[in-house]
Amino acid sequence: MRKVTLTELSNNIERLLDEVLETGIPIEINKNGKLLKIVSLEKKDKLKNLIFKTGVIQGNPDDLVNISWEQEMNIDLP
Repeated sequence: MRKVTLTELSNNIERLLDEVLETGIPIEINKNGKLLKIVSLEKKDKLKNLIFKTGVIQGNPDDLVNISWEQEMNIDLP
């Protein structure tokens, strides 16, 4: 959760509200020792925040069980 001051909230309210809507991460504001929270009522799909990485296997993990690794590796064991 992101924490901001009341001054930061008042100076950047539109950007901060957009950030809450975009990420789904609430913002906590401290006003005179009392805590307030801005939360989106719509649940954000957290999987959409994942970043694609090259070299990562995509697909069904159960398919890895059936791979024949003998052709992939040439290890001569004593």
